[in-house]
Amino acid sequence: MDAKNSPAGPCNFDRRSFLNACFNCALLCAGSQVLSWSALASRSDAQEIKKGLLGRRLSPYFTPLADNRVRCELCPRQCETGDGERGYCRVRENRDGKYYSLVFGNPCAVHIDPVEKKPFFHVLPSTRSFSIATAGCNFNCKFCQNWEISQASPDDTLNYELPPEQVVSGASSFQCASIASTYVEPTIFMEYMIEVGKLARKSKILNLMHSNGYVNQKPLEDLSGCLDAACIDLKGFTETYYREITEGTLGPVLETLKYLKSRGIHTEIVNLLVPGKNDDTDQIGAMSRWIRNELGPDVPLHFSRFYPLYKLKSIEPTPVSTLEAAWKKAKDEGLNFVYIGNIPGHPAENTVCPGCKKPVITRTGFSVTSISLKDGKCAGCGREIPGIWRAA
Repeated sequence: MDAKNSPAGPCNFDRRSFLNACFNCALLCAGSQVLSWSALASRSDAQEIKKGLLGRRLSPYFTPLADNRVRCELCPRQCETGDGERGYCRVRENRDGKYYSLVFGNPCAVHIDPVEKKPFFHVLPSTRSFSIATAGCNFNCKFCQNWEISQASPDDTLNYELPPEQVVSGASSFQCASIASTYVEPTIFMEYMIEVGKLARKSKILNLMHSNGYVNQKPLEDLSGCLDAACIDLKGFTETYYREITEGTLGPVLETLKYLKSRGIHTEIVNLLVPGKNDDTDQIGAMSRWIRNELGPDVPLHFSRFYPLYKLKSIEPTPVSTLEAAWKKAKDEGLNFVYIGNIPGHPAENTVCPGCKKPVITRTGFSVTSISLKDGKCAGCGREIPGIWRAA
């Protein structure tokens, strides 16, 4: 993903013609290609990008300490900072004993994606998702594909001035059925995400997030009131893997998944399989059993192919056979909806009815090629398929 977008250039079309031409051309030429906000917006709509534009907003997620120090209560790190210092995620700063988010309304990436790219396979298939991210992250995954922004400070990225109202109006203008907070860890811009979600509800647009799940319960509770679906990266199933590869811990992620289940929020899980790191069959079996027992057999699980990136460039891509073995293990453990990702055209991209075993949604990459659902049920046997199948 290219997060450093440039403003839209000159055009001679009227606004409607320009937008239709851009969108249709992109779809025809690239199928499910990511469409950038700056490339799609007309000159009158284009958002200027500025390096180091910081949208300060007082956070409700901190505890004041002695000597103007504060403790952040947003994620399990609970960073303690002195005056003028920032936390691990680089987007929260102590100013005179108060803790501020520095990225409210200032995303560095704004794109229109297929919702399948998140990846959500059980949420409004073949619709568009208005996708946003700011700089920063509360993990440092060694395989991160977006490390240029996730490991950056907002001072150093090119940022849009895009308040929540404009996010929702932008999604509406481009006929997006959802807004997704994604690319980096979105809970680091929790205040922004919540305000966007509240406005999205009023406009009947779904509010989605793709998250590492590393968040404390109080902010997660606040978000849950305006969150429709979550895709959670369950990066491995041992504390050792989390410490070595992400600089985080596993326990809070499992608690987040259980909480989302308790709130009835549609949840999908992604497990990136890194050769020699988290691809042990017994570990995959244990993870699959935990999902089945704690969350239920119908929670979609995506096994995603690793490609050498960032700090793990010396590791080869995940063999297809490893992904297929993981898929089989998860199915053997009783999970009904298991997918293989990052291998376009693989049959495990399709959604298959657990009842009659017939495909109800077929895909190639991020493109949906057929849908055989009726009122959220298999058109063949009538078995209910969990997900969000109608617009808000």
